[in-house]
Amino acid sequence: MATARLDYIAPWWTYWLHNFPHFNFTFQTVDNTFRPGEASYQQSLVFLACISAAGLVLSLLLLSVYLTSVCCCRKEEEEETKRPDSCCVSWTAVITGLILCSAVGVGFYGNSQTNDGVYQLTYSLHNANHTLGGINGLVSSSLGSMEVGLQQHLKRLDEIFATRGDYVQALRFMGQMADNIIRQLTSMPELSKAKVDLSAIADQTDYGEYYRWLTYLLLLILDLVICLVACLGLAKQSRWLLTMIMVFGVISLVLSWGSLGAGTATAVGTSDFCVSPDKFIANRTKDFLSAEVTHYYLYCSQSLPNPFQQSLTIFQRSLTTMQIQIQGLLQFSVPVFPTAERDLLGIQRLLNSTEFNLNQLTVLLDCRGLHKNYLDGLMGVCYDGVEGLLYLCLFSLLSVSAFCVMLCAIARAWTLITSRDRDYDDIDEEDPFNPQARHMAFNPSRASHVHSFCSYSSSLDSQASPHPPPQTAAILPTSEYMNQSMLFGGNPRYENVPLIRRGSPPPSYSPRMRTTYLSMTDAQIRHFGTDFQQV
Repeated sequence: MATARLDYIAPWWTYWLHNFPHFNFTFQTVDNTFRPGEASYQQSLVFLACISAAGLVLSLLLLSVYLTSVCCCRKEEEEETKRPDSCCVSWTAVITGLILCSAVGVGFYGNSQTNDGVYQLTYSLHNANHTLGGINGLVSSSLGSMEVGLQQHLKRLDEIFATRGDYVQALRFMGQMADNIIRQLTSMPELSKAKVDLSAIADQTDYGEYYRWLTYLLLLILDLVICLVACLGLAKQSRWLLTMIMVFGVISLVLSWGSLGAGTATAVGTSDFCVSPDKFIANRTKDFLSAEVTHYYLYCSQSLPNPFQQSLTIFQRSLTTMQIQIQGLLQFSVPVFPTAERDLLGIQRLLNSTEFNLNQLTVLLDCRGLHKNYLDGLMGVCYDGVEGLLYLCLFSLLSVSAFCVMLCAIARAWTLITSRDRDYDDIDEEDPFNPQARHMAFNPSRASHVHSFCSYSSSLDSQASPHPPPQTAAILPTSEYMNQSMLFGGNPRYENVPLIRRGSPPPSYSPRMRTTYLSMTDAQIRHFGTDFQQV
């Protein structure tokens, strides 16, 4: 008891997408009526996808120009100017990562919405296909009963009742009623064509939706992994990670532009259908369904007459008349012709099963069942389906923007990391405060040429002259300091090396160094100076 125009109203976003300009490859305006079989309409949808291809080419061109300018035309920068750039790159990466994560969330929601809408459409198509299959099965079963089973029983009874003209006349009348039923069944519209179409559409839609859902799922996972690895590469300042992310970022950028074009074309084409679905379905079914039948199922209004009502009424009356005739023959002819009872009971069972088929056929031919499937399919594809496609297009736009900014930020970070490594290479290795020089301070080959404290003190006792040698501790190289610190404390660390004549406070010494100092002679003190006196 529902009316289609009150139950289904196309959503506003389908009208918005339906009003998109439709152009062919010659830039001529194309009618936006949904006509998927015409080449001009197909070109208009492909043209929308080509707009995304143009955006891809433009974005790659701009990125190439930017990367070239960063890599080949950068100026040497001072340390003061690098810190603000590093901070800017870090904040840009953080904001881009948040945008990309938000885009992935929007993509997951849109992918789920689209899948739900397509599932509702295919479910409705399968239900409608089951209904049409039931109608065709009931019609075929009733026709088989009337044309084969009933005729066989009537032929045998005609032989049995050959001597009774009144019984033969009753059989002839039953044959006429059976012919009426056959005519009404054969005059019904051939719905097998519609059943085949719905089955093919449902199967193709299921097949395409599975791969569409899987493709978007993999794309979403890829974008999320790229975002996480990019954050890791920036945190660790790893050039090879950033290089890998730039390669995969370009690939994801291409895939995002492609998904944007495909999603836009699909959303516009689906919206063209959702704005006026009745017209399209009426054009597709006019070859095997009359306009009256199509209108009855599309609108399903109480004011519309049932186009099958007359055929069903004649079917019911003829069947009732035949049942009355069989009851009379069973009552009066069986006592006279006992052999006729088997065929008469067979006809009665056949008529009862045919009446059951008639009741089921009446229910299935009613417009409310198929019309509900029709509305459910429209709600699924035009509400959830198109809405999900819009979210997927939003995801594609956000991911394209995020990847463009991310590639620029990664390129800048890569150059900053390279510049930092180059500055480290320029540091003097002989500088004792250079972290790299700590690993080179103690060299056994150099230490072999330097007199240790013990060897010098032993030779000093044997000398007659009280004057120390010209080499003093103030000008000892770093390696000699390390040697002497090893003798005092056994640990070649720079905090154990005396800062001789540098005006620095005396360092802390280990117990072994203190014992060695207390055992020094006056000659050794004169040689090393007063640096060890304050312990």
